[in-house]
Amino acid sequence: MYRRFIKRLLDMMLSFAALVVLSPLMAVMAMCIRLTSDGPALFLQERTGLYGKPFRMIKFRSMVVGAEQMGAGYGMEKDDPRITPVGWWLRATSFDELPQLWNILIGDMSIVGPRPGLPYQAANYTQEQARRLDVRPGVTGWAQIHGRNEIPWSRRIRLDLWYVDNLSFALDLSIVCRTVLVVLCRSGFRQDQLASDVEDFSPEQLIEEDAKG
Repeated sequence: MYRRFIKRLLDMMLSFAALVVLSPLMAVMAMCIRLTSDGPALFLQERTGLYGKPFRMIKFRSMVVGAEQMGAGYGMEKDDPRITPVGWWLRATSFDELPQLWNILIGDMSIVGPRPGLPYQAANYTQEQARRLDVRPGVTGWAQIHGRNEIPWSRRIRLDLWYVDNLSFALDLSIVCRTVLVVLCRSGFRQDQLASDVEDFSPEQLIEEDAKG
């Protein structure tokens, strides 16, 4: 009952309330982004959602426009020059994720779930790894509170699969509470491995890491 109905109902109610309450703060953030770097305040990117359905994920832009065609491409570097001054702060606080409240409201995402991957990444999942698409992707998840970007992708996927198999209201509530602590403590952040606007691994890395176990 929770997996099929209640989780979605809670997502809609909480995301709507959060959008109403946080809209003034989000407007200020958008203004700061526009005033300190060229380009739009929002970054939209196609991601893979529930059952492999593509959707456009929304974030506050924290990198220069066209970052994926510069420097490390889809990777990240220490003190990456593509990240804007405001972008460093947005990433450190996870405020760059706030626009995803809209993705939650319209049903693309959930508050809690595996982080959504890029289409080419999902295309390289094994049959077992593809089970992470059996639930809506989330803003935070089981993998995010167990090391965020300090753990390899293969382990993140295994953690996501554990979440898929054990999804419950109590687990989601625990993840949300622990996410707040992780963000406040800024745990799991390293300048060279911040969660980026352009994901930080390739299919080849995913396959190699999974083979290592």
